[in-house]
Amino acid sequence: MTPEPSKTLDLFVPGRVCLFGEHSDWAGGFRKENPDIPQGQCLISGTNQGIFARVSAHPSNLVLKSTLDNGKREYITLSLENDELMAEATCATSMWSYICGVALEMRKKYPNICGLVLDNYKTTLPVKKGLSSSAAICVLAARAFNKLYSLNLSTRDEMEFAYLGEILTPSKCGRMDQGCAFGSKPVLMKFDGDILNVDEKVDIGGPIHLIIVDLHASKSTPHILSDLRRAYPKASCDITRGVQKLLGEVNHDIMNEALQALQEGSGEKVGACMIRAQAEFDKFAIPASPDHLTSPVLHKVLNCEKLKPFVHGGKGVGSQGDGSAQFVAKTKNDQMKAIRLIEMEFGMTCLPLTLGNV
Repeated sequence: MTPEPSKTLDLFVPGRVCLFGEHSDWAGGFRKENPDIPQGQCLISGTNQGIFARVSAHPSNLVLKSTLDNGKREYITLSLENDELMAEATCATSMWSYICGVALEMRKKYPNICGLVLDNYKTTLPVKKGLSSSAAICVLAARAFNKLYSLNLSTRDEMEFAYLGEILTPSKCGRMDQGCAFGSKPVLMKFDGDILNVDEKVDIGGPIHLIIVDLHASKSTPHILSDLRRAYPKASCDITRGVQKLLGEVNHDIMNEALQALQEGSGEKVGACMIRAQAEFDKFAIPASPDHLTSPVLHKVLNCEKLKPFVHGGKGVGSQGDGSAQFVAKTKNDQMKAIRLIEMEFGMTCLPLTLGNV
């Protein structure tokens, strides 16, 4: 399959923040084995930050380049042989594993496509902070193949290839992460076994001013996932029953409240939903993973008294742990004040994000 001659594209894929419903994506997937498990529901939004790349076709290789945070340039050239791509995709220390995983899946479906030159020349998205940096590069790779080889894939198709590529790597993501493919807008995702339903028309009655905080600490998503997944497909004790309750009926209740609050454009109610969501998560999830979800840095920031005049509430992000936090600011001006306070008080970095029309 031959691409257009000398075709070069500039692509951008944002990160995503899970506003509500973290972990319920993979939990809903267990409905295949246990239909008593409630459907998973996640409300996500793309971020202002993301991954930038310049891509073109290559006749025989996968040529990957990246600019690191310190400005250093890294690159690798790989053949399109399945064994070589699989070795790179499954290597836990490889920075190229995600792209190689996607390349394998794309060539499995479309064996006649050739290679790719992908230059990730700029990244404004923090990595390993619960903002789906790995999913973003997977979506970007799938989109590059799609656009360069005129495969006419839909956004949902790109998400599927990105997901299949990422789960070949040591990173065991859920399907929510690839929601970054929809861009910088709120999306409601529902998970019923292998079935994914997406509502791209989430009503927002007024601007909701969010703050995403990089906690400058560490988290272990693989350990968190391993601990929480012990509750599935069948719960065996009070702790595992609590995890299923959290990611099922409790999540559904909070989601209904949050969607209503967004429809009203009420930042105060959205913030209250975040406070409740974090309290429920702490109640049911910490006992299942005390070593990784006690999250002292996250809770120190969430409980900061100096922040309360500027925010309605907040919660953890993504798989939780000490990766990132999110807050709902009371006003646009309070959003900036809170960011300055967090940066000065804790030495952390913040990303402003506003949902709805300003």
